[in-house]
Amino acid sequence: MYNNYNYNENVAQNGTVYETLNSYYVKTFARMGAGLGITFLTSAAFYAFGWWRVLLANMAVPFVLAIAEIAVVVYLSARIDKMSVGTAHALFYAYAFLNGITFSSFFVMYSVNSLIFVFLLTAIYFGVLAAYGYFTKNDLSHLGPMLMVGTIVLIVASIVSIFFNFTMMDRIVCLVGLVIFMGWTAYDTQRIKGYYYSNSGSPERAAKASVFGALALYLDFVNIFIYILRLVGRRSD
Repeated sequence: MYNNYNYNENVAQNGTVYETLNSYYVKTFARMGAGLGITFLTSAAFYAFGWWRVLLANMAVPFVLAIAEIAVVVYLSARIDKMSVGTAHALFYAYAFLNGITFSSFFVMYSVNSLIFVFLLTAIYFGVLAAYGYFTKNDLSHLGPMLMVGTIVLIVASIVSIFFNFTMMDRIVCLVGLVIFMGWTAYDTQRIKGYYYSNSGSPERAAKASVFGALALYLDFVNIFIYILRLVGRRSD
């Protein structure tokens, strides 16, 4: 999927443009916002009705949810070219819903004021890096391989910190993770231009690429939120 939408600002596919670049960005970020909204409403509902207790009562539930979330993302990424726009939307929002179930535990672990503060801080970080990715004239495509390697190393380090419970290592992992996903935010924002120009002659492909871009931005926002929360979040009494 990453290689199907290469950036080419000078030539639109078939020489036809069906919507402006700004409109395409607005739609992509709106899809991301809808995904975040679903996650928030789901997590708030699970907390309000006490369904979050299932997550803490049975350790298998978070594990099953994690597998389901990974499966949805992998399937969406691998098959998006072959599925309809509606199916792509449904899978993206299904992922946001599953993530919301997992996030309901945050309302138990952290104070509401802390969650609000971290969300606002995340929005600032995300907004600044997204703006940079949109307005910069520098080509950020060279960052892709480095960010991917950094993400893999981050995952391994996160697993190690869980098993060995190194407090200092956990903070380092959070700081590095924050930097990496801030980098992803700028990179993914600029990459949306490539999706637009490479698929401007095919509204259906452009729409599916937009969904994929929204998923990438959603993941960037969520990961920045999690790392900031782990760093400065105030635990519930």
